[in-house]
Amino acid sequence: MELDFIFSIIILIMSVVIHEVSHGYMAYAFGDPTAKIAKRLTLNPFSHLDLVGSIIVPMIMFISNTGFIFGWAKPVPYNPYNLRNARWGEPLVALAGPLSNFMVAIVFGLLIRLGLLGGTLMYAGSMIVLVNLVLGIFNLIPIPPLDGSKVLFGFFPYQLVKIRNFLEANWFWILLIFVFFLWKFVTPLVAIAFSLLTGLSL
Repeated sequence: MELDFIFSIIILIMSVVIHEVSHGYMAYAFGDPTAKIAKRLTLNPFSHLDLVGSIIVPMIMFISNTGFIFGWAKPVPYNPYNLRNARWGEPLVALAGPLSNFMVAIVFGLLIRLGLLGGTLMYAGSMIVLVNLVLGIFNLIPIPPLDGSKVLFGFFPYQLVKIRNFLEANWFWILLIFVFFLWKFVTPLVAIAFSLLTGLSL
C-alpha cells in the first residue's frame, strides 16, 4: 500500500509539473517571458513542488480513501498584460494545462492499447493515464481558481460577470462541496475516457 502511494505521488507530481510548465510555454508563445525569467520552464519537479498541494493534500486524500488522489504544484507565473493577444491569450494559457494532461493520457493509453506496455509497465501506464485524466477533467471545472473558470470567463468576460464575481467570492466552499459531494458524478466520465484510451476497465 505504501509503494502504491509513493508511486501515485511520483506520477501526480510529474503530471502537475507538465501541467504547469505547459501554462508557461503557452504564455511564452504569446509573448510573455515571465516564466522563463523565473526559470520555471523546466520539468525539474523541485522547481515546482508545493508542500501542501504536492504532498499533504494527496496524502490526506489517499488516507481518507476519497477514490482519487489530487494535488497541485506552485503555479507557473505569467503576466497577462504581456500577452500579444489578451482576448484569446489568457484563456488559451489556462487551457494549455488540461490539454497537456490529456495528451499524456492519450500517448500512454495508445501504448497500452497497442500492447507495447505489459506487466508492471502496463500498471504504470494505467496509473499515468488515470492521474492525467483526473487532472485534466478536474481542472476544466469552471470554479475558480481552476483553469476551467479562466477559460470560461476568458471567452465570455462580460456575459458572465455576475457569476464570476459570485464564484470568486465563494470559490473555496464551492470547490470543497464539489470535491466531496459532486465529484462522484464525474467519475463515470473518467472511467469511460480511461476505457476508450486503454481498452481496460477501472
